[in-house]
Amino acid sequence: MASLNRPGSNVTGVAQLATEVAPKRLELLHEMIPKAGIVALLADPNDRTIFENTTRGVMAAARSLGLELHVLNVSTDSDLDAVFPKIIELRAGGLVISGGQFFNSRSKQLAVAALRYAVPTISPYVDLEAGGLMSYGTSITEAYRLAGIYTGRVLKGEKPADLPVQQATKVELIINLKTAKALGITVPLSLIGRADEIIE
Repeated sequence: MASLNRPGSNVTGVAQLATEVAPKRLELLHEMIPKAGIVALLADPNDRTIFENTTRGVMAAARSLGLELHVLNVSTDSDLDAVFPKIIELRAGGLVISGGQFFNSRSKQLAVAALRYAVPTISPYVDLEAGGLMSYGTSITEAYRLAGIYTGRVLKGEKPADLPVQQATKVELIINLKTAKALGITVPLSLIGRADEIIE
C-alpha cells in the first residue's frame, strides 16, 4: 500500500481506532474501579505495531493515574489459558485488553474467563452474551456503514486504488450492568451518563 490517502494497487478499506483509544480504556476502567491500584494489560507481541503503541500509551496513562501496571504478553491459546490465574496472582484489580485480531477473535472466551475469575475488564469489543463488563472502541456499525458506502462506489465503477482508506472515528462506550452486579461493582453515574449503550 503506497499510503492511506492513495493506497494504489487494488486496495482500499476502512481503518479502525485501535491504539489511539487504549489509554482511554484504562482511564474508564479506573473510573469504574477507582480502588484498584494494580491493573494488567493483555497485549499480543506478535501484532507489533498495535503492541508497541498500545503498551506505550497505556503505560503512560497508568503512570499519570498512579497505577501499577503489569503488561502480560499473550499470543497463543495456551498463553490465554494461563493468563487469568497470573492476573489473580498479581492481585490485579482490573484488566485492559488490547485491540488486534488475536483478542478480537476471542472476545467470548475472554469475557467468560474474566467473569469466572471475577476480574473487571474493558476491551475494544464486549461480548455481551458471554458477560463482558465494558468496552470502548470503534463503532462496528459505523465501520460497516463506511465499508458499505465504498462497496457501492466500487460496484458503480470506481477503482479501489483511487479511494483513500477511511478512518472510522466514532467510538462507543458500552457497559453491562448485569455483569457489574455479578462482580459487586456499583457503576458510577458519571460513566452511565456517558455510555452509548447500557445492558441491563
